[in-house]
Amino acid sequence: MIYIDKLEYEKIVEQAKNEFPHECCGYLSGIISGEDIFIKKIYPLTNIDKSSEHFSMDPKEQFNALRFIRNAGLKIIGNYHSHPYSPSRPSEEDKRLAFDTKILYGILSLEKPEHVFNLFKIDKDKNVEKLNYTIR
Repeated sequence: MIYIDKLEYEKIVEQAKNEFPHECCGYLSGIISGEDIFIKKIYPLTNIDKSSEHFSMDPKEQFNALRFIRNAGLKIIGNYHSHPYSPSRPSEEDKRLAFDTKILYGILSLEKPEHVFNLFKIDKDKNVEKLNYTIR
């Protein structure tokens, strides 16, 4: 099962709203215990593309976030980004750029008033699997 800390989920939503109409992005970090994944901390990053259709993470911020994650005894669980005007599913570009089959890809859609956040695994053949999670 995948568990997301409620406060960290709320931070993703807040970041997406604050950066609207551009896509926001960041890292998901936490711990893995057996079959369970616990997302404990997010690391918001700057979308240097300043676009509502794609994102590129700031490389310097990525490096610093990875250092903080390691120093906190956590692991990279995945990354996330928002879709300001489209559903919470990987776009063709998202699938094309999904190079790591071991991490989770989170997408928050702001398309409708009721925001939708989904987590996905994307395999080497670019097949997408939507995963269940619990916010707690």
